[in-house]
Amino acid sequence: MADGTGNFADTALDGLIACPECDALYRAAEVAHGQRAICARCHTVLISPRRHAGMAIISLALAAVVLVLGALWFPFLRIDRLGFSQEASLWQVATSFVGGPLLAVSVAVTAAILVLPLVRAMLLLYTLGPIVFDRPPARQAARAFRLSESLRPWSMAEIFAIGCAVSLVKIADLAQVSLGPAFWMFAGLVVVTIAQDRLVDRWSVWRSIDPS
Repeated sequence: MADGTGNFADTALDGLIACPECDALYRAAEVAHGQRAICARCHTVLISPRRHAGMAIISLALAAVVLVLGALWFPFLRIDRLGFSQEASLWQVATSFVGGPLLAVSVAVTAAILVLPLVRAMLLLYTLGPIVFDRPPARQAARAFRLSESLRPWSMAEIFAIGCAVSLVKIADLAQVSLGPAFWMFAGLVVVTIAQDRLVDRWSVWRSIDPS
């Protein structure tokens, strides 16, 4: 690959790759499985192909769908104090404000921690499913993958998990807190989402969608 400072006037745009962090331009080159092409300016990984990564990503996306649906309905936590108890599901936690000016906050929280991870998993399944099984890319696969990538910064399940951990530490001094199945499913969703994003080699996906 070029060093990010060369002249690309005579190079086809399809042969270039831009660093998503610093916008440095490089001439794309084949990278062996297990190796990485890294931006010389900011050290962001640009290309990182792995063997059988497609099947692993599909498996993680399916796991994310199951975990989201399970975390949505199973009890998230239970609080006991002075003989009184209160149990809530993740859906109830995310939609605790259903009226007034906080309705927008409730909608944003629900979308960020539940809807977007589910939508991104479904988009990845739609994009990679046919490719992994050696079939032509699905119609609008490029648009689906582009939408999945544009939603990635807004999927904040891990931020919600950190907020929950901080809140539980404070609540534990006031009441007895019991973690429900949905809590562990949501924790698993965070791990699965992070692993999924680390496995996706975006350059390889685009090459698979449009080999030309």
